[in-house]
Amino acid sequence: MMEKLEKLYEGKAKQLYATDDPEVLWVEYKNTATAGDGEKKEDFTGKGRLNNLITTIIFDLLKKRGIDSHLVKRVDDTAQLVRKMDMFPLEIVLRNTAAGHFCSRLGVEEGLPLKEPVLEYFLKNDDLHDPFVNDDDLVALGVCTREDLAEIAPLARRINEALIDIFAKIDVKLVDFKIEMGRTSDGTLLLADEITPDSCRLWDQKDHSGKVEHLDKDLFRRGLGSIIPAYEEIESRLAELAKSEGIEVK
Repeated sequence: MMEKLEKLYEGKAKQLYATDDPEVLWVEYKNTATAGDGEKKEDFTGKGRLNNLITTIIFDLLKKRGIDSHLVKRVDDTAQLVRKMDMFPLEIVLRNTAAGHFCSRLGVEEGLPLKEPVLEYFLKNDDLHDPFVNDDDLVALGVCTREDLAEIAPLARRINEALIDIFAKIDVKLVDFKIEMGRTSDGTLLLADEITPDSCRLWDQKDHSGKVEHLDKDLFRRGLGSIIPAYEEIESRLAELAKSEGIEVK
């Protein structure tokens, strides 16, 4: 068993620890939910366990579809081992349906289907509220190179296509999501961080009524109720799908 050593970093939803392998980190998922750059904050019992499970299952489902991530393995209820990465300080956002910030910024109605997926970048900076940036901004600021972006953008779009398919199989509409990427010590670009209902907008399609039924953090953001039943629903549907594809869910 790998040993968990000193804490390296604490974010809003996770803590990162060194291990006895310099190429592997220990990630501990917290029960905290935050919104509005951390201004709204609450603990939900079981959230860390659910997000750890959901991320592990999604990364395993993506791996089956030829998309690798930094995940090594889940070690217990709230922890997983991941490859150490040199991370881009970027939130990479894919939108399939208009919602959230996109609507307020562009004056469109939530739920508007987009004619094609929209790829957006936001600079990770809490003080500046994660500002929207374009390719030129990123290159000019030295955040990444044109060559990096020429790898990041197609990978993000492949992930979107795979996730649309995965969520459609469990009667969920993937409205939008944010991901992070980084490079391993040998320079390989990989999906990293997490994919959970914290980082995706997921609308339930099970009753086919067309009404918006949130299965994501918007429940917390908008004060619509507890997130736990929604996260449990996503986890159980994903676990069923994973088992049907021959993926072991412990």
